Amino acid sequence: MSEPIPFLDLQPCYRASQPAIDAALARVAASGWFLLGKELVAFESQWAGYCASAHAAGVANGLDALHLSLRALGVGEGDEVIVPSNTYIATWLAVSQCGARPVPVEPDPLSFNLDPARIEAAITPRTRVLLPVHLYGQPADMDPIMALAERHGLKVLDDCAQAHGAAYKGRPVGGLAHASAWSFYPGKNLGAMGDGGGVTSADADLIERIKVLRNYGSRIKYHNELKGINSRLDEIQAAVLSAKLPQLDEATAQRRSIAARLLEGLADTGLQLPQVPAWAEPAWHLFVVRHPARDALQARLAERGLGTLIHYPVPPHLQPAYAELGYGPGDFPIAEAMHREVLSLPLWPGMSSAQIDRVITEVRACV
Repeated sequence: MSEPIPFLDLQPCYRASQPAIDAALARVAASGWFLLGKELVAFESQWAGYCASAHAAGVANGLDALHLSLRALGVGEGDEVIVPSNTYIATWLAVSQCGARPVPVEPDPLSFNLDPARIEAAITPRTRVLLPVHLYGQPADMDPIMALAERHGLKVLDDCAQAHGAAYKGRPVGGLAHASAWSFYPGKNLGAMGDGGGVTSADADLIERIKVLRNYGSRIKYHNELKGINSRLDEIQAAVLSAKLPQLDEATAQRRSIAARLLEGLADTGLQLPQVPAWAEPAWHLFVVRHPARDALQARLAERGLGTLIHYPVPPHLQPAYAELGYGPGDFPIAEAMHREVLSLPLWPGMSSAQIDRVITEVRACV
């Protein structure tokens, strides 16, 4: 049997930036300063610039980036936040951590992203924020979402956890909403060597509020003006991210090239392949197909040595964690169908041509 192909291999990404990463780690170790230092300040400036945004704040992880952004936008007890019915549960958890209620809206069946045409019907007097997700690295349709928010006096926070390097109508994701939340989890397109997160925004006051909230609500040591949390992007992770950032465009170009080959090679298989609008430049964090017998297909591919994952097997409204909302099967049929059928195929920067060909060959043999 041929060598198995994993779902994801992070080693090529490390090797592409190894000298810079190793130097960054040594630099931080020698500095003796590990939190809220010059490495964080440097990365915040670099990341804001990359996203065509004015400001950035580094935090401990992607969930905290969402949570603190919502708090900084004024979301609190009894408020409502409109979220996609199909997303990773962290999007919903951030809303719940503010004491607010996530209000699910169904996605567009082709893009998997929040359908702007469905949002208005879900807006109530309690709605404070619209929270689209750029799922799988495909940009959500932001212009109509921003226009809708303006008409209703709402804020928009976009979940960019899978969209590093993506663009919408020629504009980088991360500078499109009132605030944009990022994850730098190791498997992300720009990943740290541990947990990490951040927020970008044109609003200096909002970013400053997040910086206070991330540090126990303190601007001056032992003086606490807000009820904050401990959520700081440490110096090691900030330095690693700065070291890897110069390679992000090349890594994104590789992802797009691999995705193009997969789209061409799997075009006539009967799989539902990713659909890309003319105005979108996806980051291809994931290459997600749909198949009505997904579980059987995944099992056959595993037997042939091809690693796959499901993003995600259970939609948030059917998770036990959200039983109190009272949703049941059939309440969000578009999302439920997606979660029954989606399968993520291997795609990472540094994949060899032979590995890409084999992914195509094995999938074609199994569908």
